[in-house]
Amino acid sequence: MRKRELFAAALLSCSVLYAQAAASVWDGIFTESQAKQGGERYGKACASCHGDNLEGKGQAPPLAGTEFTSGWNGMTVGDLFEKIQVSMPGDRPGQLSREENATILAYILQANKFPGGSKELPVAGDALSKIRFEAARPAK
Repeated sequence: MRKRELFAAALLSCSVLYAQAAASVWDGIFTESQAKQGGERYGKACASCHGDNLEGKGQAPPLAGTEFTSGWNGMTVGDLFEKIQVSMPGDRPGQLSREENATILAYILQANKFPGGSKELPVAGDALSKIRFEAARPAK
């Protein structure tokens, strides 16, 4: 192969790998079971500040609805996960495990009408940083 053909093949390979690795909140990134567990944990660790229905209370912002989804639009699920991991719950920041926070985040995503899938939301930061938070379903 000539250099140009090798370059084109390498570029195509990179594009395919990127397309496979990049995911969106619309791709079913959590399971229904994980979200159900998260709902129970949310009730114990988050509802006292963010409300039983994720509506927000006092200084605590809502975790469902347009205000929430538009605020995270264009970021990654990893950004949201790390915010939860290091600053929540407000009275005990960082006290929940990554697994516990993954279930809570799955519950929050489900409450915001993002679809579930067949694989659980990962807990590894590198995997989460590859998942785009998109407030609106992208056009196909």
